[in-house]
Amino acid sequence: MDKRPIGVFDSGLGGLTAVRQLRKVLPGEDIIYFGDTGRVPYGPRGEDTIIQYAGQDIRFLLSQNVKFVLAACGTVSSTYPPALAAKLPVPYTGVVGATARAAAAATRNGKVGVIGTAATVRSGSYAEVLREIMPGVEIFAKACPMFVPLVENGYVADGDPVAALIIQEYLTPLRDAGVDTLILGCTHYPLLKPMIGRFMGENVTLVDSGKVTAQATAAALADLGLLNGRDSGGTAHYFVSDDPTQFTEVETMFLGEYAGGPVSRIAIEDY
Repeated sequence: MDKRPIGVFDSGLGGLTAVRQLRKVLPGEDIIYFGDTGRVPYGPRGEDTIIQYAGQDIRFLLSQNVKFVLAACGTVSSTYPPALAAKLPVPYTGVVGATARAAAAATRNGKVGVIGTAATVRSGSYAEVLREIMPGVEIFAKACPMFVPLVENGYVADGDPVAALIIQEYLTPLRDAGVDTLILGCTHYPLLKPMIGRFMGENVTLVDSGKVTAQATAAALADLGLLNGRDSGGTAHYFVSDDPTQFTEVETMFLGEYAGGPVSRIAIEDY
């Protein structure tokens, strides 16, 4: 048994969708979350900057004595080099592997859509893993740079006209291509899931990267003998790099019944 907390980070608050799922499947585990709200979004930035920011985020979590690091960020997961991850003193995972495997299992016609930030789509990370699993798969990838700002600013109410217009603009080519499975390749995107699902149609399976990665993380912790042995009583402590007021205004939207817990601001540049 290992009583240390699980570390989770994201470029902003989207990774809270993964925290919500972790708290559901591992109710006895403690979680330390860092959201880089002062520098969100990471998606439009260059590879070197994303790696630099991810390194700072990880060093902060390690300073909190975490036992496992989850990059609940599609951009970081697609960019952070495996060679650096392998050198970390604790196990590390991103969202790409588990999400791609779930999509491969779900598709019936071999046509899979991938939506994410510009950096995620540019990296081709989801396509690489999908082709390893399904050599004949057809992949239709689309960068959706406006989705993260929409979510971070609360434009997520079902039927919101601004969100609906942007969803139509981005996803029409994927719908017209006949994909039957769509990877929500950023942990912000599940907040738009009802509208995305309605636009794509009931025959399209949406794969929630935060949800499937939380489930994979729980399995990995069990396999590694890192669970703390409790089945209730887990806590969460949240850290951000900008004014915590924004967090408190939107935490219920992201965390639902798991909202609550201390929120602290840190100077991430010091790490």
